[in-house]
Amino acid sequence: MSGSGGADRELLPTATGAQTLAALGVLLRGHRLPAVSALTVLVLGTGIGLLTAPLLGWIVDLVVARRGAQALLLPMGLLLAVAVARGVATAAGGSLVARLGETVLADLRERFVARALRLPLERVEQAGSGDLTSRVTNDVSVIAKGVRQALPEFAGALLTIVLTLAGLAVLDWRFLVAVLLAVPVHVLSVRWYIPRAASVYAAHRVAAGALQHQLIDSVGGVRTVRAFRLAGSHATLLERRSEEAVGLALRGIRLVSGFFSRLNAAEFIGLTAVLATGYWLVGDGSASIGTATAAALYFHSLFNPVNAALFLIDEAQSAGASLARLVGVCDLPAEREPEERAVPVDGSVKAHGLSHAYVAGHPVLREVDLSVGSGERVALVGASGAGKTTLAKLVAGVHEPSGGAIVLGGVDTRELGPAGVRRAVTLVSQEVHVFAGPLCEDLRLARPDAGDEELRAALAKVGALDWALALPEGLDTVVGEGGHRLTVAQAQHLALARLVLADPAIAILDEATADAGSAGARVLEAAALRALEGRTGLMVAHRLPQAATADRIVVLDEGRVAETGAHGELVAAGGRYAALWAAWSAGRPETPEPEGRGPEDPAP
Repeated sequence: MSGSGGADRELLPTATGAQTLAALGVLLRGHRLPAVSALTVLVLGTGIGLLTAPLLGWIVDLVVARRGAQALLLPMGLLLAVAVARGVATAAGGSLVARLGETVLADLRERFVARALRLPLERVEQAGSGDLTSRVTNDVSVIAKGVRQALPEFAGALLTIVLTLAGLAVLDWRFLVAVLLAVPVHVLSVRWYIPRAASVYAAHRVAAGALQHQLIDSVGGVRTVRAFRLAGSHATLLERRSEEAVGLALRGIRLVSGFFSRLNAAEFIGLTAVLATGYWLVGDGSASIGTATAAALYFHSLFNPVNAALFLIDEAQSAGASLARLVGVCDLPAEREPEERAVPVDGSVKAHGLSHAYVAGHPVLREVDLSVGSGERVALVGASGAGKTTLAKLVAGVHEPSGGAIVLGGVDTRELGPAGVRRAVTLVSQEVHVFAGPLCEDLRLARPDAGDEELRAALAKVGALDWALALPEGLDTVVGEGGHRLTVAQAQHLALARLVLADPAIAILDEATADAGSAGARVLEAAALRALEGRTGLMVAHRLPQAATADRIVVLDEGRVAETGAHGELVAAGGRYAALWAAWSAGRPETPEPEGRGPEDPAP
């Protein structure tokens, strides 16, 4: 159980600004036509909207000249037409921009998920599950919000600013000069804000990932937390992670407040300069009152788009930080595969001098030699921390050994490559996930081309067909999130049925019956034995009666093989296993199948 948070974790990488822009360019390159169409419609709508100010100026001049009500009909009609045309074009342009953004986001999401699913499990464990899940949930949500709301608004605001400045220049270049007096304040405000906001939002993303990692650790491992009386320390860690995330969020809010106070000062300077310029030009006859009015309206109309564009920098910073975290995962190098793919000849497993350490200088396994024949069932037992799960994960390819070698079916795992190891070995742990969707599709994840009869045969093999057919819609029943809730035992049954469908040469059961309770564990142990028929089986045994059913038992103690042999031989030998079995059996003369946790994982 990792409770130390982010300090000792090697987080997944975050892309640089240049890498993020390059990845965005690659994504947009495949959508040139939608991008050009959206830009064209937005420019058209914004250009039409800019006609409002000169039309109002025309009306002012007509009123000053006392031309009468009849003279106002044409400009009023044009104003109505401009409003309708601008509304239609703006709505169409915003829709096109949003659709483009959603399409690009979908491509990015697919790239991210495809890459994340192929990350080495060791790399994910080093980063912590919270880091990856926060990217695929929180970061994707932030980007999606930016695409749906901020992107259309920003595109419209930017075009309005550019075309309005062009309109001011057409009225009189001196009005443009007056407006530009506010630009230095805007530039200084942005230069003050961006570097501070960028670091704050990036740090907040990391803090959110650390908080999510701690939540997963504490809630997901609640049984262990309670058993070892760690509730207080975990509550303290959660409080610390929450305070870090909240503190960074408050810093962001204070930055936004300071940013907008500077923008208000820029508005005052710019409007004052435009009004003064209009007064001067009208006074010397260089411009009419209508022209001065149009210039003032132009600048006033810039308030919202300028503030929107600059305010959206806030969301852009947040979305940019999230985008960089997604691109960082997408750009991770692919797993190294051997040039010539070797194929295991059988299901044998051999380990020579196997050593592993999660932290340098603290080995978990020390020079382990292990030989498992093809089709043999071997149980790994030992006290908590003996190295059972680590050995299982090394064989499954989750971790790479620090020393020694593993040979599967006569082929070194380095020659097989990660994909080759996954084809040869299937690992079923006690943390089984039920995927949302029909039960039959959940099963087909192991073999997509499996027919209904094959699904039923796999369920029958592990004794799960009866309860599966009894579901409201049988194998078509929607299970998982938002669907029919399966029990812990049913979820493990499902995992064992997927194992049968995948049909690997080697199967590893890492305490795959530990969470089902005593009665459920006995049912699942029988199911596990049937699932292992015809294949090599490594069982990290939580219950010693399960280990007793194995062809051979390997006892690990402090990262080394202490004993190996059949159940009867080891009990008769009076060694480490005999002591474990005696402790397990003590007080249960009438019940050889004990309930609860056994001495394999004793309390310290």
